[in-house]
Amino acid sequence: MTGERLEAPVEGFVADLRNERRYSPATIVNYTRSLRRLREFIQAQNVIRWSEVRSEQIQAFIAKTHRNGLSPGSLRDMLSAYRSFYRWLAREGEAATNPAIGVRSPKAPRKLPQVLDVDEVGALLDFPTDDPEAVRDHALLELLYSSGLRVSELTSVRWRDLDMAEGLIRVTGKGSKTRIVPVGGKAIAALQALREQDNPGADDPLVCGRLGKPLTPSAVRTRLKRRAKDQGVWKRVYPHLLRHSCASHVLESSGDLRAVQELLGHADIGTT
Repeated sequence: MTGERLEAPVEGFVADLRNERRYSPATIVNYTRSLRRLREFIQAQNVIRWSEVRSEQIQAFIAKTHRNGLSPGSLRDMLSAYRSFYRWLAREGEAATNPAIGVRSPKAPRKLPQVLDVDEVGALLDFPTDDPEAVRDHALLELLYSSGLRVSELTSVRWRDLDMAEGLIRVTGKGSKTRIVPVGGKAIAALQALREQDNPGADDPLVCGRLGKPLTPSAVRTRLKRRAKDQGVWKRVYPHLLRHSCASHVLESSGDLRAVQELLGHADIGTT
């Protein structure tokens, strides 16, 4: 009898998902499975109505399921199903509260970003600069890697922002925050070659596209992808990968996480 009291609302909710809300068959299967697993758990605790379930019981079930190996992402999906189910019960007058509201799933571990190793960076940047486009590409790639710039920072910087003598560049990052970052010797040399080639004014974009306009982020990504292919670097190479690689190599050599935070312009060291 207990099982029937708990199963009937589940069947009603699933029918609503299928007939009224038109959920996909895969979502309906997942919701049904999640609710029946919870039903088995609370039934073993002698709960006979969904309205009797407490938040701590759902939290205990989530913790148990996590210990049994279910991923945080799957647990989040289960909790979403429970919250939706209890909203439906409330509309049907079958539950006064939603015990799943305050329950959180375990956090998924953060994945470290992929990086290029030092040899891969060397291979990427070691191409002949025997034409104007190659000189330009070499300068922008050296600067991206050397200073760990975001692509939006690279495309907005002007020649007046670069101090070659001091090896520094002023960039404007997220939230319109300005910071001064170092520029390595190889990047300075590549930028010097670009300046001698283009003879730019102080207000000109540091790296131009056609007609003297700043390169777009999309154009930078395209150039980087093409150079990586030409140089035999077969990882998926994109501007932020050079930023990650710069940060990783600086941290490996210095061990100074705060310095890397300042270099990248992160407000929160947890992001770094």
